[in-house]
Amino acid sequence: MTTPYEIRQGTSPVILGFPHTGTSVPAEIADRLNDNGRILADTDWHIHHLYDGLLDDVTVVRATFHRYVIDANRDPAGVSLYPGQNTTGLIPETDFDGKAIWKDGQGPDQADIAARLRDFHAPYHAALAAEIERVRAIHGVAILYDCHSIRSHIPFLFEGKLPDFNIGTDMGKTCDSAIEQATLTVVEAAEGYDRALNGRFKGGWTTRHYGKPETGVHAIQMELAQSTHLQTEAPPFAYDAAKADRLRVHLKDILVRLEQIAPGLKR
Repeated sequence: MTTPYEIRQGTSPVILGFPHTGTSVPAEIADRLNDNGRILADTDWHIHHLYDGLLDDVTVVRATFHRYVIDANRDPAGVSLYPGQNTTGLIPETDFDGKAIWKDGQGPDQADIAARLRDFHAPYHAALAAEIERVRAIHGVAILYDCHSIRSHIPFLFEGKLPDFNIGTDMGKTCDSAIEQATLTVVEAAEGYDRALNGRFKGGWTTRHYGKPETGVHAIQMELAQSTHLQTEAPPFAYDAAKADRLRVHLKDILVRLEQIAPGLKR
């Protein structure tokens, strides 16, 4: 079995989390996916490459498994992130368009959930938690920047077009206001892009679980519309280097500013 996570340790106070870029699906699980599920459409395509090299000595924790195996950014208890709104669960039954991803009768049961929590979800979060503790021990503070992307048009989940930059801090609860403001300042000045703060995406379970500013751990989620860095938001989901290079300038600015802010956040 593929190791459920990859780590690159650094000395920066900033940690990058990648819960949704993995495409590994064990054969016994892949066999249960239908043709639609096997497309793996709801991947955060190329996001770990988009951020690569933007901040020296940044720590990276990346899940290698696909979210259809189990979603590393969902509450392990199965509690919805957005009660009353369409979303996908701990092990999704459908894709982001509401279409089935499992063969008839092959969807996950409670035994599957328990096994995948043990084998994938828990190891990823143990690794992430350990890195947060290591970084906090060095600096007295840690900033988790959780990296995401999603198609810009998904009627099942939201109306109209998603903004290019979607910042989530659970209404300011998961990080110091200086982190939120620094990020917002960059995206507001980014010419040709639009943005939202705590709009449709307010931060997933990772951001909400770890982001406890009173303990010195701050968390912020960035959900990018895939139109900002892909050639097309459909198979083969190819990376657009020209779009990405333009976007990376602003992402680098955000990360550098967060690193500079960190010393002032010590409790």
